[in-house]
Amino acid sequence: QVQLVESGGGTVQAGGSLRLSCAASARTLSTYAMGWFRQAPGKEREFVATISGSGYSTSYTDSVKGRFTISRDNAKNTVDLQMNSLKPEDTAVYYCAARSGPNRSGDPSLYRYWGQGTQVTVSS
Repeated sequence: QVQLVESGGGTVQAGGSLRLSCAASARTLSTYAMGWFRQAPGKEREFVATISGSGYSTSYTDSVKGRFTISRDNAKNTVDLQMNSLKPEDTAVYYCAARSGPNRSGDPSLYRYWGQGTQVTVSS
């Protein structure tokens, strides 16, 4: 059982930055690939970024490439999402998720554990 708690959401103007953090309760976080997903009102949950268990491999959805960076600290059991150059279309509830196994994935159906989400609002 892995418990995930997100923090760092808030309201920011377009062009600003936020850093989301996910604290995990896993005994050995490196055995879990991690992902960030988001869901805007009236839309399906969508993939944002994922990172392998080791942290050496990452992947991003096209709309955030060059603006967002996912990272992890397995010693501290945390996974972060640095978001720069934020746009109004980035407004959503952001979720941290964990899947058993070290291989990253953008498929939300492969993730077993989810946090409660944190709201990110970008004003124009």
